[in-house]
Amino acid sequence: MAEAGSLLIMETVANSARIFRSPSRKTYNKKADALRKGQSALQIHTVSDVDLSTTQGQRTYQRTVFILLWLATRQSIPNSSLSIEHSLSNGVYCEIHGDKPLTPGDVSLIERNMRELASAALPITVVECTPAEAVKLLTASDQPSAAALMAQLDKPTVSLVHCDGLYHYCDGPVLANTSLVSHFRLHFYLPGLIVQIPEDGTGRIPQYKEQPKLASVLRESERWASILNVDDVAALNRVIKAGDAGDLIRVSEALHEKKIAAIADMIAQNPEIRLITIAGPSSSGKTTFAQRLKIQLRVNGLHPITISLDDYFLDRSQTPLGEDGKPDFESIEALDLPLLGDHLSRLVQGDTVDVPLFDFHTGQRMTETRRLTSAEDQPIIIEGIHGLNERLTASIPKGNKFKIYISALTQLNIHDQVRIHTTDARLIRRMVRDAQFRSHPPEKTLSIWPRVRNGERRYIFPFQEEADVMFNSALVYELAVLRTYAEKLLRAIPDDSPVSELAGQLLWLLEHFTPLNADEIPANSILREFIGNSCFAV
Repeated sequence: MAEAGSLLIMETVANSARIFRSPSRKTYNKKADALRKGQSALQIHTVSDVDLSTTQGQRTYQRTVFILLWLATRQSIPNSSLSIEHSLSNGVYCEIHGDKPLTPGDVSLIERNMRELASAALPITVVECTPAEAVKLLTASDQPSAAALMAQLDKPTVSLVHCDGLYHYCDGPVLANTSLVSHFRLHFYLPGLIVQIPEDGTGRIPQYKEQPKLASVLRESERWASILNVDDVAALNRVIKAGDAGDLIRVSEALHEKKIAAIADMIAQNPEIRLITIAGPSSSGKTTFAQRLKIQLRVNGLHPITISLDDYFLDRSQTPLGEDGKPDFESIEALDLPLLGDHLSRLVQGDTVDVPLFDFHTGQRMTETRRLTSAEDQPIIIEGIHGLNERLTASIPKGNKFKIYISALTQLNIHDQVRIHTTDARLIRRMVRDAQFRSHPPEKTLSIWPRVRNGERRYIFPFQEEADVMFNSALVYELAVLRTYAEKLLRAIPDDSPVSELAGQLLWLLEHFTPLNADEIPANSILREFIGNSCFAV
């Protein structure tokens, strides 16, 4: 059965020539007019096929699978509600809330009903209506979280997806028929379930890979959301409109500070730790986190020193080439690993070394060096994308190292069944920072993002579980603040730009947030790294 199913999707992908059919030129070229009229920057539509090797294709397929999941859950467990939580390893974690705890048998029943719905080839359509009409349709479809969001929107029309008599509010295109999503797998994962779809155009669904440390930090994020009493955008908007954002900001920042202090305590309590590495994907706030960690370590009587991996780059002429034939500066082979290993081992033993300095203008190591010595009360902090890779610090015994993984794992959902993609939140952070402090126009930031993501998949994510501790740098209120900075940047992107569709997606996300000014955000906040006025040199 599985082999036949895989073959079917391979034929579907092949017949579509691996092209994601999107009316981008017809729909998104009207982005500017739509915005002027108060309409959404993202036009929801249906498509007949997708390319599963692309991010857009993956998201379209996944959205449609989630519609099936919702319909099947209603059939299988009456009076229950579904919430799409977050990515976890090579799947998406979901929870079903009903009269009793979810069981493996419930998950098997839901999957059987999903396959029956797929076999029924139910049509999926898009309807346009006013937000007031959407509130009624979504309430009747037992979608209270989405209905609450619709009641807050200030625009003439919204698009709802309709299937089997029920309505759903989506964050992008969906497939036109339930039979087009016959490839999925459900996996019971206490207390919810994992949904998996094919990772690429082959149609194969990989075995689920357990990631207990990432799962733990995501559960911690759920607890934080519960403490803040804000788990979706509508709830955040209510807090802002009620004038209570100041308290929300202060509690959010206090949760961050408490976690950073706890990490520093863990390090200080183990005198064997001499090396601290910090790694995470782009725009996770690594620089500010490292500065705040240093302060908390000093509170514990330590005096950490830092080493920049940038200074250990090989001369540009020695940089390894990537698959595209261009220099791969993100590869670990682009670093002088023997020299770094020698310096680290000597520093840990209290010796003095001459740390190199790299000139990015010439692409070569400078003749000047920086003399550095590390005493027993001076742990060494290294920040960089390879910090979790054991090859980077192979000269140091594991007992002398402490590895930290940091990422912005947003706790918010658009509504119960539409999550905010962590990568979208990080991209908005990066775009705002690049425009303000690096003179990079937003179009450039968006255009290089696929390359950045590819580097993360190759050099960061495979090593996540090597971390001793994980830190979630997301702030529940941050997209409401970033909207003020990001909207004007995204609207400036030309309609004929290759990244216009991505800009429309990000604008659609931001338009759901009530804007929040940055006045009450403290100077040491991780968000200050992206919007400015940080008390640290970032």
